[in-house]
Amino acid sequence: MDTLKHPTAMNEATKTTKDITKKVKVESYDISRSDETLDLAKDLAKFIKDNKLTTNVQGKEFVNVEGWQYAGSRLGIVPIVEHVINVSSPEEMKYQAKVTLFDLRHGTTVGAGFAVCSNKESGKKFYQEFAIMSMAQTRAIGKAYRNCLAWIIRAAGYEPTPAEEMDYNTNTVAAAAPAPAVAVAQAVPAMQVVPAEAPAPVAEQAAVAPVQYATAAQKEEIIRLLNHPVITRPEKTKMLLNINRLDEERAVQAIAKLRKAIDDRENGEKAAA
Repeated sequence: MDTLKHPTAMNEATKTTKDITKKVKVESYDISRSDETLDLAKDLAKFIKDNKLTTNVQGKEFVNVEGWQYAGSRLGIVPIVEHVINVSSPEEMKYQAKVTLFDLRHGTTVGAGFAVCSNKESGKKFYQEFAIMSMAQTRAIGKAYRNCLAWIIRAAGYEPTPAEEMDYNTNTVAAAAPAPAVAVAQAVPAMQVVPAEAPAPVAEQAAVAPVQYATAAQKEEIIRLLNHPVITRPEKTKMLLNINRLDEERAVQAIAKLRKAIDDRENGEKAAA
């Protein structure tokens, strides 16, 4: 497998890409304004949900790289692949990629991300070389955006880690096999064997149910309510920072509290008028 041998050609390609992107018209969001941030977060939540751009891992939603690219495009930030290097060995097929983020409005680089992909990873044993190389690029794109835009993905109600990075966590350690019953019996003299205790009640044996985090629909409703003019900026900020920690019950309470606050404040304004 050949390594890349033409860094000069790649640099020229990067320059050409930057020259072209400078001519592209992009939307203008002022991320220092909470109302514009919430508008963008709401739009992202809808786009990601409508196009099914998430992967569910242990009850949490992680956004695929396409969702991160959409978030970046709304802010005029595009990815540029700087290099893809073959770092394989005779025993392993492995590629490393670097991606930078280019701000179209200001003409500057605003972030970068590195990533690797190997056929030694779980589920990739039979991947072809082009697929390993492609995944390294995809992961680097997601990583670069994550370093720069994790806050807006969290504000949209999703986990601030690209779904492609979760591939690193698919390997699990097999549980140790219990010792054979016969070995335990042999370790205790026959006359000293104590009768086994009665099994614990079913309620005590039941495993603790995993936390049911707030659904995407609940998070979307919270963001919609936070965008109401009567909700203050500190209230918006506090809720957005904690939105991914809410379970379903607390999400219901938060929605009810926001609706009541909106009703009370609107009625108060009408009474004052």
